[in-house]
Amino acid sequence: MVVHSAAESVLAGLDPEQRSAVTAPAGPVCILAGAGTGKTRAVTSRIAHRVLTGGIVGRHVLAVTFTARAAAEMRARLTVLGVPGVQARTFHAAALRQVRYFAPRLLSGRAMPELLDSKVRVVTLAAAKVGLRADRAAARDLSGEIEWAKSSLVEPGEYVVAAARALRETPYEPAKVAEVFTAYERLKRSSGVIDFEDMLRAAVWGIEEHPDVAEQVRGQYRHFVVDEYQDVNPLQQRLLDAWLGGRDDVTVVGDASQTIYSFTGATSAYLIDFPRRHRAATVVRLVRDYRSTPQVVGLANAVIGQARGTEARLRLELHGQRPPGPEPELRIFTDEPAEAGAVAARCRTLVDGGTPAKEIAVLFRTNAQSEAYEKALTEVGVPYVVQGAERFFERSEVRQAMVALRAATRSIPGDTPLPIAVREALTAVGWAPDAAPPGGAARERWEALAALVQLAEEYAATPEVLPIGEAATVERQATLTDFNDELARRAAQQHVPTVDGVTLASLHSAKGLEWDAVFLVGLSEGTLPTSYARTPEQVEEERRLLYVGITRARQWLWLSYASARSPGGRARRPSRFLPQLDRSGGGERAGAGRVAGPGGAKRAVERRRTQVVSCRICGATLLAGADRKLGRCPTCPSDIDENLYERLCDWRARVAGTQRVPAYVVFTDATLVALAERRPGRVEELIAIAGIGPRKLGLYGEAVLALVAGATVDEIGPEKTLEISS
Repeated sequence: MVVHSAAESVLAGLDPEQRSAVTAPAGPVCILAGAGTGKTRAVTSRIAHRVLTGGIVGRHVLAVTFTARAAAEMRARLTVLGVPGVQARTFHAAALRQVRYFAPRLLSGRAMPELLDSKVRVVTLAAAKVGLRADRAAARDLSGEIEWAKSSLVEPGEYVVAAARALRETPYEPAKVAEVFTAYERLKRSSGVIDFEDMLRAAVWGIEEHPDVAEQVRGQYRHFVVDEYQDVNPLQQRLLDAWLGGRDDVTVVGDASQTIYSFTGATSAYLIDFPRRHRAATVVRLVRDYRSTPQVVGLANAVIGQARGTEARLRLELHGQRPPGPEPELRIFTDEPAEAGAVAARCRTLVDGGTPAKEIAVLFRTNAQSEAYEKALTEVGVPYVVQGAERFFERSEVRQAMVALRAATRSIPGDTPLPIAVREALTAVGWAPDAAPPGGAARERWEALAALVQLAEEYAATPEVLPIGEAATVERQATLTDFNDELARRAAQQHVPTVDGVTLASLHSAKGLEWDAVFLVGLSEGTLPTSYARTPEQVEEERRLLYVGITRARQWLWLSYASARSPGGRARRPSRFLPQLDRSGGGERAGAGRVAGPGGAKRAVERRRTQVVSCRICGATLLAGADRKLGRCPTCPSDIDENLYERLCDWRARVAGTQRVPAYVVFTDATLVALAERRPGRVEELIAIAGIGPRKLGLYGEAVLALVAGATVDEIGPEKTLEISS
């Protein structure tokens, strides 16, 4: 009875689609989950419900995702739901633990090779061996190519052909990259080290080639959940297939519209083909967005609604569930310094108004765009954090800390609790667990090391459960060695700890995160989409990047671009992905303020042109001219004042007859419907209706406002209109 009550409580508060996902029968399940639709709640509730109803045992579940943060959130939610013991790990962490556990058996007693925290150093040496002098940037590009090849199951001798087929933008001539790839593999073997792809391959090899290992792993893990399934690469899918061993109790969760990592080897093909690979699969769509306001959701739908290609077949139209919020702002600036300055000023205003700095993000297409915003935020005194491994894990104090942590494994007793061990190790680099020192550089250094301590505390909070047999497991607390491996993985995947401040991040690194306020900047042709996007598939991935950026915002969203890179520079066009609005404004957007003074109506109309228009009934963003004129979606119910509409038609007919022009020259039918539906009572409300510009406001504004206020056509008369126009 208690178990039944607990299982029922798991279902409480779920929407109908989430409930369908949770209660789907055992076997293959595909959950297509749009941004902000509660996918983590759905999958953790599914695991908990199955455990609490006796269908499965928690220790037999392995949930894999792509970030340690997401895995930690899964474990925390499952604990709250009363189901501890479920293993929620990244692909890399799960594979590493299995390889380390089985290493004595697989390596005939030899020690497990050291795991590289970065390919760059070895790649630099490999490049030199084949006659290339690669600087750090070139070495990173070569490392990325090698990572793509290994994740795609491409061997060095196959690279040239595979790169051509995949239309890779290679840092050097493909044959030269293949030579570096070959030399890199040889250097690793001679140095006795492995990289993260080797570790995944070792996990696959251990299961595929060793029946005893396969039996033990598959006896331990019988039910699987894979988060962010659109980001799986061929190597990870191979590992998943090895874990499954022909079984089909697997739940996958993904969103094809958030496929943005194809350059690393990730592919949405496995998500798209899942129902075909598993004919009995249950497919559930989650479309209720609980993260963002209807205004943000509407803009996201408008952007992704234009998508084409394979991923568009699984496109989801989201439905915002939050109360209405402010309209997304579209701003145009003369140049990039002006854009950065305006963004920084608004960040200052938001922080002064009570928005925590950590709840604000500035997102851009390339890391090179970060510098202008770092400078602008510094000038207005707003703290910031640059998301990305290059800026955190390459900081001198962090590199020194990682060296100290590795050295501490030889001096600190192995049974020392991890947070204590990390604090003790960091004293070697001058860190003390007291208040942060004053000043900019010193404080930043202290906060970076404090972030490592906090990360150690979070990492230690969940013990590791090792497979010992079909019916037995052993719990082991995380050690300093484990934590060093976690830091190496994070450095390789550009997954940085959280530090307070406005987040500056590329759109790629923002995936999976969310903020109250989001600035999407630099939205011009050549940047988004990048000039390197030459094929239709590449352009569509750029569109999905913007979609991902939009869906990071909970409440407030700003989109902007600069007409030129620098003052007086060559003009640029706005991104083709932006809503097709008239963008003739100059960096300011109209509010609902009063229009006053000479030319006030004209200025208000010009400012209105840069504003995204939302349906006044459902909140969706409106793009079609007729819909924007009406202020509602064509499918939303009309609230037209029929009596007012008849009076407007009669008045228009009289005016047209007096002026001897067709009726539509006065106002179109759509404008009359909009007037009768929206019933403007002030000049600023009247000019908010598309189609009523300064000229028609001067000609007919007073008459229309009088009709809306209840005047009859006879009381207005065409004579009054002619007097206004004279």
